Amino acid sequence: MSDSSPVAVVTGASRGAGRGIAVALGSHGCTVYVTGRSQREGDASIPGTIYATADEVTKAGGRGIPVRVDHADDAQVRALFDQVEREQGRLDILVNNACAIHDQLPAPGPFWEKPREIGEMINVGVKSGFDASWYAAPTMVGQGGGLIVFTSAPGAVHYCFGPAYGAHKAGVDKMAADMAVDFDDAGVDVAAVSIWMGSLATERLLGMMAAAPEHFKHLEGTLESPEFTGHVIWALFNDPDRKALSGKTLIGAELGVQYGVTDIGGKYPPSVRELHQCAPREQYPFKVK
Repeated sequence: MSDSSPVAVVTGASRGAGRGIAVALGSHGCTVYVTGRSQREGDASIPGTIYATADEVTKAGGRGIPVRVDHADDAQVRALFDQVEREQGRLDILVNNACAIHDQLPAPGPFWEKPREIGEMINVGVKSGFDASWYAAPTMVGQGGGLIVFTSAPGAVHYCFGPAYGAHKAGVDKMAADMAVDFDDAGVDVAAVSIWMGSLATERLLGMMAAAPEHFKHLEGTLESPEFTGHVIWALFNDPDRKALSGKTLIGAELGVQYGVTDIGGKYPPSVRELHQCAPREQYPFKVK
């Protein structure tokens, strides 16, 4: 069994947003299971491993536990949650962040001129988020509470990198909405939300900006740190009224203002509501069961 520290699973945490979220949760004292496929530098085109992230979590004040998981493999996903249950006996936060991002995703041109494998992000992205939540839900329901978060982006409602990317983001937004209905109808204190992150200062995006500065000039001064969403998730987890937000797609920058969570330079990141003139879609209350 674990001590009293909250237990979190952050999927796809070798690098990027997942790494930042895991480290931020570690800074708040969480035990964080860090999942991903990268065990050695060079396993992916961008630096980062599950072990490096787990070490950062521990150095930040938490306890990082690296687990090599291919989220396209059901047996590995099941083994992950069996391990968490066996070692901790609880699970407080699940962050569904794993996504198969192909290097050619942001390349110019229509979708049919890019590798078909770009569509794999619907599998390791939408389906993998469902699978992880399916394994996590019974533990959360049994212990009387928990928080499931999907990392998303405004590409759910406007064109961004093509149909595979858009389907992934729109899919996880809808999944959070419908999972919340089932949790509500079951009368359990488990919340499910999707959080729109802004453009993140990750290795991937910073490399893209360096390679094409004029193309990405509009992002100057708008980037969020990879850790920001993790601090927002922690504030949401500790909100006694978090259930009121369950089922919603939330803009991370706006949650930061609501909870007083600042980012780079002690500032609040700009909201995509103003930057892109867009907002999350609303879920209608009608239900068919």
